[in-house]
Amino acid sequence: MNIDVLMRLLAAAQVLCGHRDYVVIGSLSVLGMAQVEAAPVDMTLSIDADCYTLADPPRVFDLFEALGEGSPYHQAHGVYLDPVSPHLPTLPDGWAQRLILVKRPPVVAHCLEVNDAAVSKLARGEPRDLRWVCAGIQAGLISLPMVRLRMRQTIFLDADEQQATELRVAALSSVSAQQQSGSNR
Repeated sequence: MNIDVLMRLLAAAQVLCGHRDYVVIGSLSVLGMAQVEAAPVDMTLSIDADCYTLADPPRVFDLFEALGEGSPYHQAHGVYLDPVSPHLPTLPDGWAQRLILVKRPPVVAHCLEVNDAAVSKLARGEPRDLRWVCAGIQAGLISLPMVRLRMRQTIFLDADEQQATELRVAALSSVSAQQQSGSNR
């Protein structure tokens, strides 16, 4: 997906529910980056936009039938809106102040900053999330030192989620170090 496709989807949502501000929290939050053209394909493969309406988050669930998976919009455009709760992701303190705004009247996408998104994806730990984070690290868009710093500012679901996230970051750090030493030869 690209930013134009995302903004058309959000414009369709605005027509249906009247809200103009959407918080994009999943993989496609990377589309908010100024240097989005530097984002590798593995970071923009998703066909679903995980988001919620800023002013009235539960309202987004009313859009599922028209814009969600299997909807007429999905069938016609190959992409869909995946309504989510603002309480879904594990995010570091201050994430809302770092949202990146993309304004395309009549809508505004409030996209997670890429390192905040990486913390959330590492906490979830699904293979596709780890591929997304690895691609971002390799492209220089995600900073492991910044992710580690943000993790210190994160309230995890529980001790198990925190420990699993720390192990994933340690594994990524090891892979990243091996790649760097291999490229220095």
